[in-house]
Amino acid sequence: MGSLACIRNLGIVAHIDAGKTTVSERLLYFSGVEHRIGEVDEGTATMDYLAEERERGITIAAAATTIPWRGHSIHLIDTPGHVDFTVEVERSLRVLDGAVLVVDAVAGVQAQSETVWRQLRRHHVPAVAFVNKCDRAGADFLAAAASLERRLGARPLLLQYPYFEDGHLVGVVDLLGQRALEFAHASAAHGHSHEHEDGPRVVPIPPAVADEVGVLRSELVDALAEFDDALMATVLDGREPSVEALRAAVRVAVLSESALPVLCGAALRSIGIEPLLDAVVDYLPSPLDVGAVRGVDPNTGAVLERAPEPDGALLALAFKVQADAHGDVHFLRIYAGKLRAGAHLYNPRSRAHERVGRILRVHADAHIAIEEAGPGEIVAVTGLHHTTTGDTLCDERAPIVLESLTVPEPVIEMVLEPRSTLDRDKLRHALKRLEREDPTFHQREDEASGQWLLGGMGELHLEVALHRLQRDYGVEAAMGRPRVAYREAPQAGAAPARGVGRVERMINGHEVFGAVELELGPGERSGDGALRVEWGSGAAVPLALRPAVAQALADSAQSGPRLGFPLVGARLVVTGGESRPKTDTELGFVQAAVMALREASEHLPIDLLEPLMAFEVETPAEFSSGIIADLNARRAEVESVESAGNLRIVRGKVALARMFGYSTAVRSLSQGRASFSMVPAGFRPVPESELAERGLALA
Repeated sequence: MGSLACIRNLGIVAHIDAGKTTVSERLLYFSGVEHRIGEVDEGTATMDYLAEERERGITIAAAATTIPWRGHSIHLIDTPGHVDFTVEVERSLRVLDGAVLVVDAVAGVQAQSETVWRQLRRHHVPAVAFVNKCDRAGADFLAAAASLERRLGARPLLLQYPYFEDGHLVGVVDLLGQRALEFAHASAAHGHSHEHEDGPRVVPIPPAVADEVGVLRSELVDALAEFDDALMATVLDGREPSVEALRAAVRVAVLSESALPVLCGAALRSIGIEPLLDAVVDYLPSPLDVGAVRGVDPNTGAVLERAPEPDGALLALAFKVQADAHGDVHFLRIYAGKLRAGAHLYNPRSRAHERVGRILRVHADAHIAIEEAGPGEIVAVTGLHHTTTGDTLCDERAPIVLESLTVPEPVIEMVLEPRSTLDRDKLRHALKRLEREDPTFHQREDEASGQWLLGGMGELHLEVALHRLQRDYGVEAAMGRPRVAYREAPQAGAAPARGVGRVERMINGHEVFGAVELELGPGERSGDGALRVEWGSGAAVPLALRPAVAQALADSAQSGPRLGFPLVGARLVVTGGESRPKTDTELGFVQAAVMALREASEHLPIDLLEPLMAFEVETPAEFSSGIIADLNARRAEVESVESAGNLRIVRGKVALARMFGYSTAVRSLSQGRASFSMVPAGFRPVPESELAERGLALA
């Protein structure tokens, strides 16, 4: 375990097909961790180790590893780019200190790039950008860099510029060092062996790009002078600043999240990888730079801070659970203290005591047992039974709870049933394990019909889940057609409705009593979030019974009053009731609360909500009119059509219900030359005029 200053916790993030995993594979190779280069297209990528990933050529699960570079330990996580698996990015960024944002030099910033950028900003994760695929036809480094400012609102700092010979990318110009780096090992891609030490060769700046480089460097120095007073004085005096001073200014800009350094290259041809590793070490923060993390005392609610000190009380966050043949493996980020095998930990959420079995250093799907780990490290552990994604683990003598994860609600559902009644128990067990692994995968069993209702983030998400049931758990199941995951919510501005429930009866010779009065109305943000239960000053429910009553109300809200979809965006206040200490029972108050909720729901105007998607279609110009006409037929709101050479980029919003099977339609309309992506954009009420059309009869 090295010095904290020599640790980097790094994520590779981007839109799908921008080349994240290809970049990760080159980082592994040039750091000496792997002795051959894995290729995504050939199904040999180290970081894409799941069979499903290798067959599809995409990243589905975030994969972790540790690589050395210049005396530093870089804990690296390669994340998915497909929107269906965005929670993998979310929970990885929750525990990372820095990121590399990979951008396609041809397409520039794309839809999912915007999503991951918002996640980076939400978690205050500094980043550097790597403009990949600069060797492709149509690549435009400056346009891609400009899209970082236009679409992300970032302030790009161009640190490199690509240069070509005979139309082929051969290297990059280092604008800080005023030198060109030629990558003679570009031909060593695809597994051809070469010495790691050969590195890029320093050559004079080619005359063909000298003028452009001079202008870009001048702009870079002026921009960096804003972050350092001494550097500003040097520039104003007309003196040439040192490379060290410029790099120090870049680091200040990155750590303050004020600017985004931009590097370039072509990962597939192994161009630009070593300078990217240098940038990770030079500019991205260590755990010391991040400093103390904040949490709250689970007993008092007071705000607490914990510095990354190895001698302090242990503090870690479980950010990922992976089902294993021999039990669950939990991935932890350690923030303070030392974690040792056999250690006893406390989980404030579940109030459970956990004992760590083994501590594992992770390299994709390979695990190496270690004896201890300290602050700043990302490890996996075995032996935890009461811990799930987002839970804090700490020393019981110094309890603290860290901020958990933001998990999006499912937007699509499918019905599933086992092909054989003998598989029911096996299917139930497998679905619970999948749900434990993935917070965006929901499953609910309907005992009356013998079916399960699965919820997820998209068709691909649920399709992958079905394949895993077959491949990993040996369960054959029939899956129905996908359908929209509708929600129900009180109409915005509606007056709260009152409900009363009363239970007073004899059960097995014992008197059961409970009486609840409540009000149900729209929440502060209509349609947002699960049902909120509050306790008014006149609430008569005994304190000991309130958790059970709140849970019963939340469970009952899973079947809304109008069409049986989950009730969201509602505020429920328990306002009154009656208590008889001698006959008060949990059963009585639970039943009374559910009765009161049902009565209030019947008198409250309810909207049916549907998922809204933000889309982006990239198509050759000759097909744009047909694609826009098709989008209009789907009642999409086309917000913009942008020209990028011969390409047209169409953006807007559309109801998810209108987009099933759209990938086939867009290929047909463009002879297979257009691409599209969608990301969730919230929920909106379904127009009453469309309910019958969609087969949604009023209750």
